[in-house]
Amino acid sequence: MASARKKVILRTKAGTTMAGYLPLAGLVRSDAPGGEMVELLDLSGRVVPVALAEVKTICYVGDFNLTDTVAPERLLRRSFLARPRSEGLWVRVTFTDGDPLEGLAAIDLSLLGAAIEDKGVYLIPPDIRGNTQRVFVPYAAMSGLQVLAVITNPSKAAKAKGKMVQEDLFEGVE
Repeated sequence: MASARKKVILRTKAGTTMAGYLPLAGLVRSDAPGGEMVELLDLSGRVVPVALAEVKTICYVGDFNLTDTVAPERLLRRSFLARPRSEGLWVRVTFTDGDPLEGLAAIDLSLLGAAIEDKGVYLIPPDIRGNTQRVFVPYAAMSGLQVLAVITNPSKAAKAKGKMVQEDLFEGVE
């Protein structure tokens, strides 16, 4: 596994949470004896293997908030109040238990799992000022994935092209 590990709160489908450390990418081990596993480095320094099929979300957090027994990851807002401002795919994930979660996914092949070895989707959650900075949702935890919008910023090339058209209109006029 990668040496740079980040703070995470792993939530299982059963509702239990585990705090520990995982890398930002490459967190799924497909060569594990029991199938696809996530090896969580817990707070006591032990490596705890967790079956990917049992994982609901992995939240990369700023603080562990272990005193909050209900939601230490603090994903209080699960949908955007308005159109997101950042660039990405605005998606809604429906979990197998029916819970919805909206987020921004990267506009690349990682959404299809073709560009990365992880078996899921990385999302930026709706509340960027909250404790959770990034969420990994395994494909096995989803019953649906809906693209709500493609959020892009106007490119500099399009702006430059528009400016050139404007200059051409007034060429030769005095």
